[in-house]
Amino acid sequence: MLSYQHSFHAGNAADLHKHALLATALAYLARKPKPLSYLETHAGRGFYRIDSPEALKTGEAEAGVARLEARFPEDHPWRAAVAAARAAHGPAAYPGSPWIAAHLTRPGDRIDLAELHPAEHAALEAAMPARPGLRMHRRDGLEMAKALVPPEPRRGLMLIDPSWEVRDDYARLAGLLPVLHRKWNVGVLMLWYPILADRRHAPMIRALRTALPGLMVSEVAVPQARAGHGLRGSGMAVVNPPWGLEEEAARIAARIEEG
Repeated sequence: MLSYQHSFHAGNAADLHKHALLATALAYLARKPKPLSYLETHAGRGFYRIDSPEALKTGEAEAGVARLEARFPEDHPWRAAVAAARAAHGPAAYPGSPWIAAHLTRPGDRIDLAELHPAEHAALEAAMPARPGLRMHRRDGLEMAKALVPPEPRRGLMLIDPSWEVRDDYARLAGLLPVLHRKWNVGVLMLWYPILADRRHAPMIRALRTALPGLMVSEVAVPQARAGHGLRGSGMAVVNPPWGLEEEAARIAARIEEG
């Protein structure tokens, strides 16, 4: 949806959950010298500031990264990416998932990023560091996913992180993830979703568990940033989770949910 602007939500507790899992998975894949592909269907602007008017208006970053970052060890790959972003752009910098992926992958790896919103796509192009193998697409991300899998190199990871502003997204993703897995059976597929009071994600996860035995699901409750905030939690469904990701997911959840 072209109305969604992640600048209001960047650095919130759900971002920490999503980005810490993503960074863990990418760091593991990058240990091997073989090249990999990274695809992202809804890239946003790639880079944010938690002192922006949008972030200050919602207070979500204050309840998220500002409150929770110190609970993660300094050598965690997510914290390493945040530190690199701050070193380059100042203490209020917060890297989105495209920036984290660029930081954790190597020059020989391939990155394909889709963003349909014209202003967000322009910001993405400005934010991403120039490097070989990086392509930014102004197109529907799910169409890109279907068109580009299986990628070359075949080793790799795809992050699917739509706005979820349309209820049909849940049924659409329940059908799409198994299709992508059939086309790219070695790929790590990571689907982030919000947990709302009505738990509208639950039928999607039940369908995915049936279609994809071995699916990893990580869900965490997130602190309420303000009165009336609809987000209750953050979820990530992972096909072909890398070794150790499930154990790390439990540690990430404990850090976010503790008191």
